[in-house]
Amino acid sequence: MKEHAHFTVRDLLRIREFRWLWLGQIVSNFGDAVTHLTLVLFINRVTEGSTTAIAYLLIALALPRATIGLVAGVFADRWDRKRTMIVSDLLRGVLILAFIFLSVNNTQLWLLYMIAFIHSAIGAFFLPARSALIPNLVPKEGLLAANSLSQMSMVFLQVLGTAAAGFIVGVLDTFWPAFVIDAVTFFVSALFVAQVQVATQRKETRETAVFTLIQAVNSELREGMRIMLHNRVLLGTLVAIGVTMFGLGAVNVLLPPLLINDLHVSETWFGAVEFAQTLAMIISGSFVAILAARFKPTSLISGNLLILGVMVCILSLITTVWHVLPILFVIGLVVTPLNAAVATIVQTAVSDDVRGRISAALGAIVQAAMLISMFATGAVAAAIGVRNVFI
Repeated sequence: MKEHAHFTVRDLLRIREFRWLWLGQIVSNFGDAVTHLTLVLFINRVTEGSTTAIAYLLIALALPRATIGLVAGVFADRWDRKRTMIVSDLLRGVLILAFIFLSVNNTQLWLLYMIAFIHSAIGAFFLPARSALIPNLVPKEGLLAANSLSQMSMVFLQVLGTAAAGFIVGVLDTFWPAFVIDAVTFFVSALFVAQVQVATQRKETRETAVFTLIQAVNSELREGMRIMLHNRVLLGTLVAIGVTMFGLGAVNVLLPPLLINDLHVSETWFGAVEFAQTLAMIISGSFVAILAARFKPTSLISGNLLILGVMVCILSLITTVWHVLPILFVIGLVVTPLNAAVATIVQTAVSDDVRGRISAALGAIVQAAMLISMFATGAVAAAIGVRNVFI
């Protein structure tokens, strides 16, 4: 029960290497949020509001992590993780510059989708490398606090970046300045990551022959899957988070029709609802260190999943939008500790040499669950009704 006691955010930020890694994260999170909304606004303008075109963009951004994420995890274990992150940041910064050309010349959307897909695919290598690197920088008792800080920072910077993108595009009535800002954030992130000194030196694995490389990657991928399937705590955690993300994906899809069609409120309420959940996620991140001093990560997952399930079921019973606000607030409160606890279990349940593969598996499961939920929820809701899906 006391495994994670007395490790605060202040203690974390005293660790020089983690501080540099975290600084790199916050600038790239900000840039990602700026680009995400800017792309949506750009496609919305050039297609005159086509929701299908926007959906294709979201799929292009989500699909790589769900499909090639597992293979990327193998390379996160084969390559030097710090170098992988730096190269990933630099490549993504260059790709963002391509969006400037596209936004100025109104190039065909398929090219924009392709670049967005490649950009996300490169990010699929960055994320498991970063997650697998954290335990090399932070002691075990500080991992829950480290993952919580990462989650909380990501949420806050997404809000800030989204607001900045809306302001830039709205005031300047053009898109390229937002893409310039994002490109700069990736280059700055690479600079920050370069400052990290990793005590644990890992030997890179390289093969010169393509066939030998494919065989080795396939073998290491199977090894990672075997380890995951034979670790009961790890497997249970990954299954639980997959089911949870499937459910939350359904909530995200069905919340608009619930508010507009069932509760008969205007679109302006979306801002208030999103703010309630986001505020709660930021608040909860600030007291995860307190929870970590009292509960194991497995206990945090079980308790938060129970609360989450109850809140989603209650959504089927609401009669006014004023009920939605506290429910979404509570959901936001449990999401940050839940994600932090899951990441901590993934980082501590396996050895360093397979940690990248397991971290990538987590990302692939989350993205796949969200994508499947996006495709399936609409059809199910049409058949049984929006409220019944929440049950």
